[in-house]
Order: sequence, then structure tokens, then C-alpha cells
Amino acid sequence: MEERSTWQSLVSACKKGDLSAQEVLYKRYVKAMLNSSFRILNNREDAEDAVQEAFLKAFGSLNSFRGESSFGAWLKRIVVNQSINILKKRKDEAVPWDEKSQLEWEQKNDWQDTERPYSVQDAYEALHQLSDGYRSVFSLYMLEGYDHKEIAEILGISVSTSISQYNRAKKRLQTIMKNKQGHGQDRAIISRK
Repeated sequence: MEERSTWQSLVSACKKGDLSAQEVLYKRYVKAMLNSSFRILNNREDAEDAVQEAFLKAFGSLNSFRGESSFGAWLKRIVVNQSINILKKRKDEAVPWDEKSQLEWEQKNDWQDTERPYSVQDAYEALHQLSDGYRSVFSLYMLEGYDHKEIAEILGISVSTSISQYNRAKKRLQTIMKNKQGHGQDRAIISRK
């Protein structure tokens, strides 16, 4: 957990034009922001572009930062939005989905979370096999901690579309992981409870 006084003093220095404070903030957050962006975009160059743009926007709008959340959380929101903008340019694959279709799909595909253990590498590889639309919703929900209402606002889709994209991504991941296990992959295993 970041120390409030540390980032507050760095942000104050940045507001006064201290470039060394900007450099410290950049170095402190760049790796985590690249990871977040990459999980959404699945492309290193695009993630780097998104993060660079996000830092430029953040440093350019520090006066609007009120400190209600940590600097890292505020910056992450900017990074996620930049990543989503890049994703939208790629014409993500979000498919409209109404509530009736959602209920029919859930009844037809009634499945429980499996308790099969998989390696971290298996999960990482499977995640990057998903389409942009599935991966972005899944990453925002499971890895970044946004709820479906927030995801819907970020992506400009309905809440039910976010839910369906998440469910489809989860189902696709299970299929990918099941196929990996069926091919005798021998890896270190973990399980999520």
C-alpha cells in the first residue's frame, strides 16, 4: 500500500513543475500500469502507447486530482480508459445481449466453476487467446476489480453486455484450459478458491 504522504508530496512537487518528482512518480507506477494495460490490450506496443498517453494526461491534469483516492488508483483509471480507447479503435467484439438471451444462455450452459488446478502460465496463455472484447471485460472484472456497471460505463456498453462478455470469456477460458489439460500438460499447478 502506498504511503499517502509520499505520493501527496510528489504530486505537490509535480504541480509546481518539478520534473524530478514526475520522474519518481513515473518510475514508481510505470510497471504496474503497463501490466494493467497489457492485460486489456494483449499487445506490448499498444500498452506502452496507452501508458505514455496516460502519464501525459495525468501530469497535464494534476490540478484536477483531488486526492480522494490514491494517486495510483487515479492514474490506473486513466490508463484503463486509454487502453479502452485503443481497444475501441480495434473495433472490439462486444455483442449486444439482452436479459432474456442472458437467462437462456445461463440455463443452457449451467456449469459450475471447476476445481481443476492449472498453472499460472496456462492461465496467462489462455487469457491472451481471448478476443479483445472478451479479454477486456474479463480483465477489468477479474483482474482490475471493476464491477459490471463500471465496465459498462468505461466500454460504452450495457451492463448485460458486460455480464455476457464476462460469462463468454469465462466459458472460453474453461474450454482452453480443459484442452490444455487434456493434452497432458505437466506444469506446476495452482487453484483459486
